[in-house]
Amino acid sequence: MVGLVTNIQGYSIHDGPGIRTVVFMKGCGLECGWCSNPECISPHAEIGLVKALCTICGKCAGVCPNDALVYEEGKLPVIDRARCNGCGECVDVCSYRALVLYGKPMTAEEIYDAVERDKMFYEASGGVTVSGGEALLQPQLVCELFEKCRKDGIHTCIETSGCATESALKQVLPLTDYVLYDIKHMNSDKHCEYTGKTNKLILSNARATAASGVATLFRMPLIPGINDNTQNIKETADFLKGLGIAPHVELMPYHRLGKGKYESLDKKYPLPDILQPEPQHLESIVKAFESYGVECTISK
Repeated sequence: MVGLVTNIQGYSIHDGPGIRTVVFMKGCGLECGWCSNPECISPHAEIGLVKALCTICGKCAGVCPNDALVYEEGKLPVIDRARCNGCGECVDVCSYRALVLYGKPMTAEEIYDAVERDKMFYEASGGVTVSGGEALLQPQLVCELFEKCRKDGIHTCIETSGCATESALKQVLPLTDYVLYDIKHMNSDKHCEYTGKTNKLILSNARATAASGVATLFRMPLIPGINDNTQNIKETADFLKGLGIAPHVELMPYHRLGKGKYESLDKKYPLPDILQPEPQHLESIVKAFESYGVECTISK
């Protein structure tokens, strides 16, 4: 089974218990306005141009087999997105890594070989996390990888929005030790407005995940002015309490760390006017959740 992988990142402490190696899969069913990994949204390979690294040397000129890269002397190259198929020919000749290939075809064996090299870092406490994008859009590949990890005693984790078929979820869960599950908004119309999809499937899969018995941490990206109001906090708390497990949510405060990736892909940054929440505001949200009977922590 071959799938598309955007990146494999070692020594992460934010994507599951302990020290993790994170595999970022390509493709997502949502387009969240606050997404910090826009390069993972499309299911197809893409080329990014990190303009700050480009020396305008012109080495990339003429190598594209589809004439998708337009270069004029003294100017930054321009990528014709309609023509580009993400072959990576231009990336191979870029000495300064200004051109980046987002989406490399990899088998489960190739992914495992890459993550297994980090085993010395996470063997005592940690493991492998498959993220994205949406891990559950490539369930067979994830299963093949996790089977190899299980045989080698490596802890497995998926990071998911739940926007995938229930069959994909049930296929992956038996091989998963830990789930990071994001709940973005309880109002289905608002969810659709800011992510492109309603939350019906996501909430249904959240119930199935909780019922599976697999250890799960429910998380909530906290976006000022979008999902931090009293009504949404209460409805989220009520939903979590109704799952039949100890109610706990981890807040992930909004940030703009992905802004440069949007620029590299020639995409408009969706939420330019939203500011990172102040510490006092975060503490007020924590207290609100706790007042509704839900343990609440803040992601570091």
